[in-house]
Amino acid sequence: MSTAFAPGKCILFGEHAVVYGHPAVAVSIDSGVEITIEESEDWEINNKYNTDGFERFDPDKNPHIQHIIKDLFNYEGKPLRINVKSDLFSGAGLGSSAALSNAMGAALHQFTKPNKEIDLIKLSKIGHSAEAATQEGRASPTDSAASSLGGCVVVSGERIDTLRHVFDTSLVTPEGKRSWSIHRAELHENINQSWLVLGFTGQSSPTGKMVSGVAERLKQNPELYDEMESIENITIAGLTALKAGNLEAVGMAMDSCHEKLKKLGVSSDLLDLMVSATRPHSFGSKLTGAGGGGCMVALTDNPTRVAQEIELCGGKPLISKFGSSGVHIKKNRN
Repeated sequence: MSTAFAPGKCILFGEHAVVYGHPAVAVSIDSGVEITIEESEDWEINNKYNTDGFERFDPDKNPHIQHIIKDLFNYEGKPLRINVKSDLFSGAGLGSSAALSNAMGAALHQFTKPNKEIDLIKLSKIGHSAEAATQEGRASPTDSAASSLGGCVVVSGERIDTLRHVFDTSLVTPEGKRSWSIHRAELHENINQSWLVLGFTGQSSPTGKMVSGVAERLKQNPELYDEMESIENITIAGLTALKAGNLEAVGMAMDSCHEKLKKLGVSSDLLDLMVSATRPHSFGSKLTGAGGGGCMVALTDNPTRVAQEIELCGGKPLISKFGSSGVHIKKNRN
């Protein structure tokens, strides 16, 4: 038996602009996905995937798990009982599918190679591969890298000299080969004392649809490319503030980023309402992820009050410390 946990993530700066080669900043959160794998002797009814109760594994419903088991690990052993627990909002832009892939990859590695330490960079690439396999070849490594490595990561189309480079990765998409550089951003201790409060609208965040919508708007209004440049400048300013521990400046960058994303047409009435309601009790607040639903995020030192404001708006809050740990193996109780 082996158990692994992988956190979800939220994006602080750079949504949508990262699609066009600009940097994005993502941080892991406390909530995530836990997977336990154990061998089964029942060949007829096992090889199962579980959320609440065990049911027969369906590769079509669980393509991330299927890709990891069959295509990446080439597992041909006894049937598996796969127990999945998640405290992430599904379809909310919090990286739930990447966390699922990373937890599955870590648990299966531990299960098949118990004496070999997990390589977090390789695990991140496994998660990215699983994401791409289920998204018609299109997937950014942002979610899988933030979940695997933990803390604060920066993903960009090229290396950033002022940050610690971790690894490069690439993907052949229907539009051609794409490459990314993944970096770690070291945070000031002041930042680690703050809280992130996510607010879920209750509406799924259709990443592919939102990205396509932005691409169409850019074709119709080329001047919107200036907003992408502005988001990059905001991202760089936000990173500088994170490293300096200037919470007020981080918040100002978050607020500015939200206004630029609104101009790209990816916010919604409920997201704007929650952002406005939480700003008086936060350093900054913005949508996070693809938009059009999904979540907003606030940086605050008063998480309880911010969570209350989100609930009053009709949203569902999720509180996390800033900069949680990445993927790790959990000890099983006998």
